[in-house]
Amino acid sequence: MHIRRLALLLTLMAPITALAQAYPTKPVRIILGFTPGGGVDINARLMAPKLSEFLGQQVLVENRPGAGTNIANELVAKAAPDGYTLLMNTAAVAINMSLYKKVGFDTLRDFTAVTIFSTSPNVMVVNAKVPARNVAEFLELARSQPGQLNYSSAGSGTTQHLAGELLKTLTKTSLTHIPYKGSAPSLTALVAAEVQLSFANIPAISSHVKAGRLRALALTGAKRSELMPDVPTMKESGVNMEVDVWYGVLAPAATPRPIVNRLAEQIARVAHDPEIKKRLIDLGAEPLANKPEEFARILRAEVSTWAEVVKASGATAED
Repeated sequence: MHIRRLALLLTLMAPITALAQAYPTKPVRIILGFTPGGGVDINARLMAPKLSEFLGQQVLVENRPGAGTNIANELVAKAAPDGYTLLMNTAAVAINMSLYKKVGFDTLRDFTAVTIFSTSPNVMVVNAKVPARNVAEFLELARSQPGQLNYSSAGSGTTQHLAGELLKTLTKTSLTHIPYKGSAPSLTALVAAEVQLSFANIPAISSHVKAGRLRALALTGAKRSELMPDVPTMKESGVNMEVDVWYGVLAPAATPRPIVNRLAEQIARVAHDPEIKKRLIDLGAEPLANKPEEFARILRAEVSTWAEVVKASGATAED
């Protein structure tokens, strides 16, 4: 009986194994819920050419911004689970479960975690016209003008948005959230002094900081960055806040495990390729490329953690 069951199991698995061995036989699409020029877009376009080389098929990057990344999220969630339509996103895919009253997908039910390509901290950064040289001075200024200081983000549900909400909750300050359709317009608004504060990645702000248009106050990560060694962390600045940004690849649920594993393995090769690794470090990011199971655990934890932040802050997608 056991031999018959084993034979039946092997017979059922044979098509899946053969599919994984043949995969991919056509171009692979990576869908982004962000506009060009932001952290997700930069990571995806850095990864795609080398991944194309390793997979032996073209890997295409497609921007589908809108609704706080939910347009892209839903598109991939409902795509065929065959490994040819993937999603690259940040914690926004976890945040949106609680931030939006209704979304057309369930992060934990409709996606399969593949791997986190890289991680990086955001920087709490202000326009140079803001009379604050550090976090403490900014908080003092914010408390003296409740609700009058604005902070921008790449859209509702992004880590930039929730970092601002977390800052408000932890420091009991009143700031007004101004969402934009992507990182580039959010940063443009900050440089133009249309808003006073934002959370942005190092590559996006470094030239503006050097030119004196922006002032970096603190890093949201666990440690200082070699690219900005004089900028302290939020914890060093007296705010118990740590928000690292991850750039992860997800596939539709029910994507065959051999295909998921192959993708994770090849993306890991890309992340740790010497040239790619150097370029990531130059961008203020660190290659990660963890196992699908590890990413799945992180995703579950992120859904729970950000739900608490959303509840405590009272944030909504309309903020």
